Amino acid sequence: MQESPLIGLSDGPIEKKKGTFYYTNKIGGKPDLIPGISDAYNQCTVCDGILGHVVQIYCPLAASPYHRTINVFACPNPQCSGKPESWKALRSQFLESEMKQPLAHQDTNSLQVKQAAMSTTDWCAEADDWGMEAEDSEPESRSQAHTDTAQPVMDSLTAGLDVSSRLQGLCLNGPGDHGGAVHPTAVPTFQPFYISVVEETDFVGHDDLQHANRLLREYEEREGVAVGEIGICEGEGAEEKYEKAEAKHGDAVFSSFMKRISLCPEQVLRYSWSGSPLFLAEPPSNVNQMVPTCAQCGSPRVFEFQLMPALVSLLHSTDLSSELVLEFGTVLVYTCRDSCWTSGSNAPVEEFLFVQADPDQKLFK
Repeated sequence: MQESPLIGLSDGPIEKKKGTFYYTNKIGGKPDLIPGISDAYNQCTVCDGILGHVVQIYCPLAASPYHRTINVFACPNPQCSGKPESWKALRSQFLESEMKQPLAHQDTNSLQVKQAAMSTTDWCAEADDWGMEAEDSEPESRSQAHTDTAQPVMDSLTAGLDVSSRLQGLCLNGPGDHGGAVHPTAVPTFQPFYISVVEETDFVGHDDLQHANRLLREYEEREGVAVGEIGICEGEGAEEKYEKAEAKHGDAVFSSFMKRISLCPEQVLRYSWSGSPLFLAEPPSNVNQMVPTCAQCGSPRVFEFQLMPALVSLLHSTDLSSELVLEFGTVLVYTCRDSCWTSGSNAPVEEFLFVQADPDQKLFK
C-alpha cells in the first residue's frame, strides 16, 4: 500500500543567532554542507547569474547507512522564471565511517559507486522522523539508527507541527568548517524558515473536511468549476474520487490539484519517495520518458518530492534593499532510485527537476 504523502509547512523564521546544519529542513538561507562536500556556488545556465538556495531537505533512506541531504537552487532573475535550466537539485551523502580519517588519506583505488536498493512502497511509514530529536547534537550513526525494515525515513520528525522548538539549538558550520571555496559577494539569499512536516491524512478529520470543503466551494464560485466533495481514501488500490469538470481555463488537472491541496493550502512541499507527483497542469504524454536515468550509475530516477505554490510567497530577499523574484507552479524533483554515491566524493550528485508554471499564481498568495 502506498503510504500517505508527507506535507511540509513553514514553521517560523530562523533567527540570525540560531544556526542550522545539514540535517535541518528549511526554506532559503544558505545551504549547510554535508561533511566532506566542497563549498561552491551554482551558476544559472540561462543567464550565468548565481542561483539562490530555495530549500534543504534531510532525507536519509533506511535501506542505506548514508546521511543524505538534498538542496534545491533557482535563479531569481525574472527572465529565467519557469525555465527548468535555471533550477538545480543537488544530492549529497556521507558515511560517518569515512569521517574517522581525512578523506585525502583514503585509498582512491577502492572508490566505487555504492547503491542502496529500495522498494517502490518505501518511505512514509515512520513519519514521526523528520527533523532533530535533541538540540545541539548530530543524528546518531546511520548504521546504528536503521534496521532491516527497508523503510526510508527522515530522522526524528515530530508527528505534529511543533518542530521549531526542537530545532532552535542547532549549530551553524561556516565556510571555513567545510574547507570549501568562498562564495561570490553577490549571492541571492532568501529569508530562512524552518520546515515542519505532517502526514496528509492528519488533515482528514470532520472539522478539517468541513473547512476544506468550504474553501473548495469558494474556489468553485470564483473559478466556475464543480470539483465535488473532498475525501481521501486509504487502502490497497484506493484512489481519490472526484467529479471531473472543466474549470474556466479548461484544465481538469488543475481542478484536481486544487481539490487535493485544499486540505492544507499552506503546504510548501510534498514528499513521497517513489510515489506519484501531483501535477498542476496536464504533463506531456511522454513525461516518464523525459526523466533521464541517473548520470552516475545509470539507474532509473523516481519521484521524491515537489515544491508547492504556497512557497512562492515566502521567497523574499534577506537584503531589504533588493527584491528577488521567483515564481513557479510546482517543481518536481526526481532522484536516483538506488541513491548511488561514490565513496569519498566531495561533490554532490545533480538530480532532475520538472518545472510547471502556475496558471493562476494569485490563488496561492
